[in-house]
Amino acid sequence: MAFTLPDLPYAHDALASLGMSKETLEFHHDIHHKAYVDNGNKLIAGTEWESKPLEDIVKGTYQAGAVAQSGIFNNASQHWNHNLFWEVMGPGEDKKIPGELEKALTEAFGSVAKFKEEFAAAGAGQFGSGWSWLVKDTDGGLKITKTENGVNPLCFGQTALLGCDVWEHSYYIDFRNKRPAYLTNFLDKLVNWENVASRL
Repeated sequence: MAFTLPDLPYAHDALASLGMSKETLEFHHDIHHKAYVDNGNKLIAGTEWESKPLEDIVKGTYQAGAVAQSGIFNNASQHWNHNLFWEVMGPGEDKKIPGELEKALTEAFGSVAKFKEEFAAAGAGQFGSGWSWLVKDTDGGLKITKTENGVNPLCFGQTALLGCDVWEHSYYIDFRNKRPAYLTNFLDKLVNWENVASRL
């Protein structure tokens, strides 16, 4: 099915006081994400993938171990990743973690603080472009992973609960080359934990 650029679930300036500027969202959503949508639509036109759901395209075009995935995979996976990314952030100062999610994080990582530390370390340690993830693994347990480029949890049969984009276009305007500071700010100020909990 044709890819469609979703509207942001908040105004472009809604996250500015929390560390993600209007300019970042204008570049990241309106230009970068739109490019994945436009390029993906051109690449799937006239192929077996043209009428398939987005998740099927991602899983069907992933090539494990490939140094550079196909154009269809790269654009489809980045479209899927960004759809999730916009949804797991939100405005508002009160970012309380729902009890069910807090309990699950504590059971899996020892504490919420330890979870945040490990998640940020995964994102900071991803060489080059990629993503940091909190996933529900195939055995039902929670796990922190990192992936290169546009690879995502769908490729491994996992359920993505939280994903953070660590491509430079996600943070360079606001944080320059300080990726660890961007990740800490993301976890402490930007995440909509109610949305993350709804994915459990």
